[in-house]
Amino acid sequence: MTSTKRAIALAGGGPAVGLSIGSLKRLHEEPDLRFDVWTLSCIGAWLGIVWNQAEPGQEVDTSIDFFRGIFRPDDVYDRFPIAAAFAPDWVECARNTMDFILDPRSYRNLVVPDAILAATEELVRFATDPRQWSNSNFNTLILNQILAVNPWSRFMTSLMYKSKTKGLSRIYYPDSALLAEIKFENLYKPGKPVLYHNAYNLTDDRLELFSNANSKYQRISGHTLCACSALPYVEEPVVMDGRTYCEGATVDTVNFEDLLKNHPDLDEVWVSRILDIKQVRKPDNLYDALNNLVMLFAATTSEDDVKLFKYHAAKTHPDLKVIEIPVDFNVNYDWTYSNLDRSIVEGYDAADAVVAAYRQGRTLSPVEARKLSREKVSKGKAAKLVQA
Repeated sequence: MTSTKRAIALAGGGPAVGLSIGSLKRLHEEPDLRFDVWTLSCIGAWLGIVWNQAEPGQEVDTSIDFFRGIFRPDDVYDRFPIAAAFAPDWVECARNTMDFILDPRSYRNLVVPDAILAATEELVRFATDPRQWSNSNFNTLILNQILAVNPWSRFMTSLMYKSKTKGLSRIYYPDSALLAEIKFENLYKPGKPVLYHNAYNLTDDRLELFSNANSKYQRISGHTLCACSALPYVEEPVVMDGRTYCEGATVDTVNFEDLLKNHPDLDEVWVSRILDIKQVRKPDNLYDALNNLVMLFAATTSEDDVKLFKYHAAKTHPDLKVIEIPVDFNVNYDWTYSNLDRSIVEGYDAADAVVAAYRQGRTLSPVEARKLSREKVSKGKAAKLVQA
């Protein structure tokens, strides 16, 4: 334990995880900056657990090597923009398809005579009235008067959306090679900090915490870690002990849940919030649009979580210092090596600016810290150009 009791919060943010890796790398260079409590969410939980299970002195290299296994080389990702970690359960998808096809209930209401008759009348009306010939009306016609009433398209659509497949990919396998890389037993060795991560219990409608040291909560394991990251629609929910869980970051992106209740004697809380609304850019394709769908809510939620935490902490723990590491806007949401490497550098520089102010007894505002880290990045780029 340190004389100053510190916690660090690593937020969710998927492919922006390099920012937290870089920040931890810089903080780890300060021997007296160690954290007694780690509160984690989504990709931040993966990083916090991988970091703390690593052999002493190997935290940085172990974490970077682990996450490079989730990201892809840029040229590979260019025409296959999917992270390498979580695959669809092909066997289960095939089984769900066969179950749906063989279930007599799947054929109910495929033919709806009244709807077909109404659609036919609308098709005739459209064809004979040029005033209706617009792009908007044509698209609506195809959807509602052709596809929505055609028995074959109705069957295929219901197969896609109403079979028992619950996500684009499956995140938890008991024999997962990815989870096998993590030595969860190391989290329970003497001297390890207290770790928490969250997950949302869909069965009981509540956010739950998991810990390696606090007996109030279930123990952290590969199963709970996957439950923590089961983003709805993208990854299918995770079932544990008969209860269904999804990603906790959908509720608390930075996972401040009960932090001060469990540790009222904290002196400092450091925050690595890796998402920001300014990272979100206009989409050029469906890939960009899906990323925006996920990240828009997470970026605003994480910012609000920090503001609310500061507001309540000021009332209940007025002496608590909350130290934010600024979020860089250059990060994109590609699972590429270049994005990971760039994020690590920028996270390092952001933390460096914060540490410099901290040593002077100052707490930088996120705007000030971001300005300083960007100046450092710009100087670094200029130096490379001169060398070139």
